[in-house]
Amino acid sequence: MMQIFIIMIFIAGAFVVQMVLGYLQIKHFSKPYAELRRIGKVAIGKRPGKVRAGTIVMFAVTNSGKILKAKKIQGVTVMAQVRDLDGFEDKNIKALEEKDMAHCNKLLKLAILDAVHNYKVIMSGGEIPEKNSLFKRIMLQAERVAAVKK
Repeated sequence: MMQIFIIMIFIAGAFVVQMVLGYLQIKHFSKPYAELRRIGKVAIGKRPGKVRAGTIVMFAVTNSGKILKAKKIQGVTVMAQVRDLDGFEDKNIKALEEKDMAHCNKLLKLAILDAVHNYKVIMSGGEIPEKNSLFKRIMLQAERVAAVKK
């Protein structure tokens, strides 16, 4: 009985730590986002890390697509800091090319391309579909397997 109680305390503690770290991650993202939002529209691109570092980029842009400021978050933990992303100011987000990203690593390039794609979709009146979580993908797969067996 005591062992179950200890396990429950451990699980509850892990849950609280997860909540605190999630709060810190949102806080690290929200302040720079608000800063960029004050100077223009914000195009966001992401490349989630499953095993490697995750990456998020944010571009403050004018109505014509001119990049005013760029920031990135890249790292493997919730403590990854937002940093300036140099080399993109005064370029047009719709016309970014491979040479504009020569100084960027692969994950950063993929996040930038995602931001460009998201910007183009939204500006053309489209909507970005929400990606399913791991749990949702597992549930959908289980439903497909169950449907096949009927």
